[in-house]
Amino acid sequence: MNLLQEKYKTEVRPKLKSQFGYKNDMQIPTLQKVTINMGVGKAVESKQRIESAVADLAAIAGQKPLICKARRSISQFRLREGMPIGAKVTLRGNMMYEVLERLFVVVIPRLRDFRGLPKKFDGRGNYSVGFAEQVVFPEINLDKVQFVQGMDVTISTTAKTDEEGFALLTELGLPFKR
Repeated sequence: MNLLQEKYKTEVRPKLKSQFGYKNDMQIPTLQKVTINMGVGKAVESKQRIESAVADLAAIAGQKPLICKARRSISQFRLREGMPIGAKVTLRGNMMYEVLERLFVVVIPRLRDFRGLPKKFDGRGNYSVGFAEQVVFPEINLDKVQFVQGMDVTISTTAKTDEEGFALLTELGLPFKR
């Protein structure tokens, strides 16, 4: 068990139970999954871009990404149905906690001019954050990066409201703006 998972079980659960007055331990919000997504719009021009995105996501997540394909053809973008346009990885369990720990401790503090993450939740306690480039992750070798691409990280929780999700992620150590 890693440090973030241990912190959740020993510190966060009791705080959330007392803060929200839960009567049952099963009501306490937990982390469900983390999804890392890379949309590669320029994959239409070069197949190397999608291969680069897949390699970067595999290095970050530690498992093979799923290649997302276009559902419809759009002639203005020279996009045909079935063409690869992105990649994503869904993490659960121990791998999820490991990636989140690296995100909280290593990646976010490395961001330039960082003043905290915005408090924008989706209405159901889930949180998404976008990064302009994949090189903020320490697993990415700067010498081997061919294309700089953005990525989104979505943290899904079992929280019913944004307030519960915010309390959960704040206690786990996600730095929000004050």
